Amino acid sequence: MSSISPNQDLDLSFLYEIADGSDEFIVESIAMFLQQTPELLESISTAIDAKDWQATAAAAHKLKPNLGFFGMPNSQALLQDVEILSKGGAQNPAEVIEKFEQVQQLLAENLITLEQIKQEKEAGL
Repeated sequence: MSSISPNQDLDLSFLYEIADGSDEFIVESIAMFLQQTPELLESISTAIDAKDWQATAAAAHKLKPNLGFFGMPNSQALLQDVEILSKGGAQNPAEVIEKFEQVQQLLAENLITLEQIKQEKEAGL
């Protein structure tokens, strides 16, 4: 498995546990995450830009469980903050933006690592 840098928020132990030795399951799960995550991040970003706080909260809510599945508790907690703040009408939009930017920074490196893991597993299939 690829090495994970200390500033990453990624623990794939749950994925490996439920995969029960199936590299195919791991590859398929990572591929789905790699496809959906950028789309959901873009939805959140677009909603924030439009100051559509209900759409921001809804998109954050949709992405949150995926982050938990892939062992990203810090990203998940930040996204939870984005969701809660947005549901409350984003009284401080700068705080929503700051937390979302932190999520994006954490996820950027995670997505690269997941792509590497996926490629390594695919090569072995």
